Amino acid sequence: MFYDTSSFRKALAPVRDDRTHAIIMLLPRESKRLIAKGVLAVPEVRRVLASGYLIVSRGVTPAYILEELTGQPKDKGNSTAGIVTGSRLASVIEEDRLGPWVFKDGKLSEESAPQALAKFRARDVSIKGANAVDPQGNIGVLAADGAGGTVGGIWGTLTARGAHWMAPVSLERLIPSVIEAAQYCGNHLWDYTMGQAAGLMPVVNAKVVTEIQALEILTGVTAVHVASGGVAGSEGAVILALTGEEDVVKAAFELAESVKGEEQFEPPRLVPYIREPVNAPSRV
Repeated sequence: MFYDTSSFRKALAPVRDDRTHAIIMLLPRESKRLIAKGVLAVPEVRRVLASGYLIVSRGVTPAYILEELTGQPKDKGNSTAGIVTGSRLASVIEEDRLGPWVFKDGKLSEESAPQALAKFRARDVSIKGANAVDPQGNIGVLAADGAGGTVGGIWGTLTARGAHWMAPVSLERLIPSVIEAAQYCGNHLWDYTMGQAAGLMPVVNAKVVTEIQALEILTGVTAVHVASGGVAGSEGAVILALTGEEDVVKAAFELAESVKGEEQFEPPRLVPYIREPVNAPSRV
């Protein structure tokens, strides 16, 4: 489900001609920076940083959140296990992987993520990104691990306890239906793969923060996804229309401008890719 931003949005002028409008374009790395700012402004996250547990799982977008939270640069490429880079589905070399990270009352803790998760209450928060999001706010996470990876490790506890799963994910990852897509995936299903074999773990109860929710939480503007894509370095771009009172739209536009020019990070070292058919008997 998308995080409910209705209480953050400022009322629109009753006469459409009295509204101020803007259009913005964000590259994927710029979107990640904006979304990171938005996640840290979510009341549930702010509350748990004052008192409670926050677990930040591995992921490139969560690494941006860590940077915003700590004020320190992070090795984004190695802050994940699976990664889509070099035109392949890939995995970071295991010894290079960083995270996950546990915060207790806003301070980095020495506790492991499983230890912290075992103590979770309904008010505590886990941050885990996604590889897909659909119009209903369902997310899908690619998992090469046979037991579901991070999703397999956290979903049961978070769901059973009613704790918060915050899912930062860009609209560049919008697909028609996560539920349908998951029915066609499985890391032991594939006969051929372009890189690492992975299943798609569907999650229906995460609270999703995209560029839209980030802008609405941070400024009160009304944001609408109107187009996507680009060429010659603008691939993956998300194009949004902004509407509201002049001061609100101006604030949102300036916020979007502030993340323009976000630098691209260097790709991590990857597990070697071997081009060969997946072993069919492994399906059983």
